[in-house]
Amino acid sequence: MTTTRLPIAGRRDVRRATWRLLAADRRAMAAVLALYCAAAATGLAGPWIVGRIIDQVDKGTTTATIDVLAATACAFVITQVLFTRAARYAGHRFGERALARLREGFLASALDLPVSTVEHAGTGDLMTRASSDVSTVGNSARDALPEIFLGLVQTVFVVAAIMFLDPVLGLCVLISAPFLILVTRWYLRRARDAYLAEGAANTEVAEDLAATAEGARTVEVLRLRTSRIHGGDRHITTAHGTRVRTLALRSVLFPSIDIAHTLPVAATLLIGGALYFHDLVSLGTIAATTLYLWQLVDPINTIVMWIESLQSGSAALARIEGVGQVPPAPEPSGRTPHDDRLDIDAVHYAYQPGHDVLRGVTLSVNPGERLAIVGPSGAGKSTLGRLLAGIDAPTSGRVTIGGVDATDLDPAELRRRVALVTQDHHVFLGTLRDNLALAAPEANDEDMEKALQAVGATWTKSLDDGLDTMLGAGGLKPDASQSQQLALARLVLADPHTLILDEATSMLDPRAARDTERSLAAVLEGRTVIAIAHRLHTAHDADRVAVMENGVVTELGSHHELAEAGGTYAALWRSWHGS
Repeated sequence: MTTTRLPIAGRRDVRRATWRLLAADRRAMAAVLALYCAAAATGLAGPWIVGRIIDQVDKGTTTATIDVLAATACAFVITQVLFTRAARYAGHRFGERALARLREGFLASALDLPVSTVEHAGTGDLMTRASSDVSTVGNSARDALPEIFLGLVQTVFVVAAIMFLDPVLGLCVLISAPFLILVTRWYLRRARDAYLAEGAANTEVAEDLAATAEGARTVEVLRLRTSRIHGGDRHITTAHGTRVRTLALRSVLFPSIDIAHTLPVAATLLIGGALYFHDLVSLGTIAATTLYLWQLVDPINTIVMWIESLQSGSAALARIEGVGQVPPAPEPSGRTPHDDRLDIDAVHYAYQPGHDVLRGVTLSVNPGERLAIVGPSGAGKSTLGRLLAGIDAPTSGRVTIGGVDATDLDPAELRRRVALVTQDHHVFLGTLRDNLALAAPEANDEDMEKALQAVGATWTKSLDDGLDTMLGAGGLKPDASQSQQLALARLVLADPHTLILDEATSMLDPRAARDTERSLAAVLEGRTVIAIAHRLHTAHDADRVAVMENGVVTELGSHHELAEAGGTYAALWRSWHGS
């Protein structure tokens, strides 16, 4: 199966998503803005009061006046600290609520994705978007946006204060503005793409690591250790290159900002000194202006530092929003199947154009029939099962349930009629009861016990807490065969009319698998069962057997008919029995 990356949202979509996050809590946002403005305004008093003190001393004054001015400056400093603390506290709370809404929206978008899209995208892509990307956006919402806003407000207020003190000295602030604007624009034009490339490289590393960890036994058996290490090194080298690229951008930006700080201060001291010697400006005004300029260092550094974080946050938000841009599944036709008959008519399917996995498959399965699909690995058995379950749509041809295309049915209606169980099973964090209730929330304890008994899960009887036993991290960790039995028990509780079992008992030993299948056969009497089998005793018990080779059904009939025909199935049966 080929891997297809999930889409990435454009700049305009990211801006809209950002505004939605901010506007969803407008009252809190207004309070945060007001507190930051108050903090910035009170911070202006200190340099102005220092300038007044210098002018008063220059003219000659009393210590009482100096004491009053100093006490006033201290009061403003304390007030600024209180306003800043309150603003940051409110900003963090606002950011956490925005992050919670983002997580909820991402989860809703991820759950709305068609199953085929999730599987084709691979685990690494969705995992990195759900974890590191959401975390990056959370840091931006909680820290970057409030800090940038505070820096902008402080910068505007300080520049206004300098202009108010002396417009000529105020022009010194603008000396480094063109240089600062050019460097920032140069950085912003390159940063988003660089951080998107870094996120994509991290996805490749995560996918490679997950695949290696999950297939560790296969790696050892087939002696693939060296090739997996080389593959991992390639992905890590690519990821390292993307990080070096973003580091190079920062290495240009930050030194440029340091230069931009120094030029206005030097200009103010030189020009202010000249004006002072011509009695055009007071010493206190020069001192206050210089202090205001040094006050600009922190907010500008903050803006630059968090703009870098905001760029990575913007790239992460683009990846998160991209999940919601996956084209939705086609709208259900609204038609209701007249029965549970499955028909496959001249079906072709290809994961990649021009490379058909299924080639003109035609097959009908009557309600209540038990059909076994056998064949060599890669013959297209699992692909056919996915099409029968409506997970994928055929490239050409039709797969219908009661005369209605499987992909045209409402997902809830489709799952009520058809259930696909594969050899890959997931145990959710929670109690045994929670895991079983996923399939049938209305089921009582007696129903759950019967379902466990039907699939041979006798190990659950020895649990001290019974159905209240915690599963997963911190609790009981079922092994592969126990997880498979839980999946089959959920299937019994879901009670669909048609079951597609894609090697659903492969994790059980042969004796337990046979006992489980016989128990399931008794429980599922009267239902349609399509078993994609690798153990031929399943085929022996089926009403009909379909043999697939190279994406084509080559033989179809009962076990006895095919065994006597002397074809592929007969050869498989003889090989199975060692005769």
